[in-house]
Amino acid sequence: MKNKIAIVTGANGGLGSFVTQALLDAGATVVGVSRDIKQSSFNHPAFTSLPADLLTAAGAATMVASVTARFGRIDVLAHTVGGFAGGKSIADTDDAVFQRMFDLNLNSTFYLLRAAIPALRKTGNGRIIAIGSRAALEPGAGVGAYSASKAAMVSLIRTVALENKDAGLTANVILPGTMDTPVNRKAMPNADVSKWVRPATIASLIAWLAGESGKDVNGAVIPVYGTDV
Repeated sequence: MKNKIAIVTGANGGLGSFVTQALLDAGATVVGVSRDIKQSSFNHPAFTSLPADLLTAAGAATMVASVTARFGRIDVLAHTVGGFAGGKSIADTDDAVFQRMFDLNLNSTFYLLRAAIPALRKTGNGRIIAIGSRAALEPGAGVGAYSASKAAMVSLIRTVALENKDAGLTANVILPGTMDTPVNRKAMPNADVSKWVRPATIASLIAWLAGESGKDVNGAVIPVYGTDV
């Protein structure tokens, strides 16, 4: 991926840190984006930190404009930002929780895609890879707002794949099961983590989809559930 410019959102998160490192290892120049990202987050000459708030249209547009102004292009967008809320039935879910799930999982994706697609189309072989959730296809009790927001995000990515195939731009979404991250270990201390998905596995898949080998995969919804099936 030498000479490729990749944006990773949530770059210092439980999954994003693995994705950032995988793309750096593959030879890409990586712009790591999050609210609190620092240049010291990754000790690599091809890494650039860019603090940004992707929950607003203006924040997403400013971030993309900053990347294109500095590097002249965007080849890869790896979107790992998202949020989770659960524990209540639909009947008991309040407006704030429902809206927050859509802000974090759908609206931020929409703002980012709208801002980045024009630049990604110009490369002739752009790549978009987004992180969804198993819950997008298999909703469960108590996670209705989360499941609905992720399902809508999957639809958005598949639509982007159809709308931009003429420009050689691919868009795919990965649906992980429960991932082995510090946040999930803290939230579920008694779980059998051996069944969970390793972030490094997802990161390797993203690097493959972002590279030349992934050019024929477009509009795919890829389940990665670990051994918890």
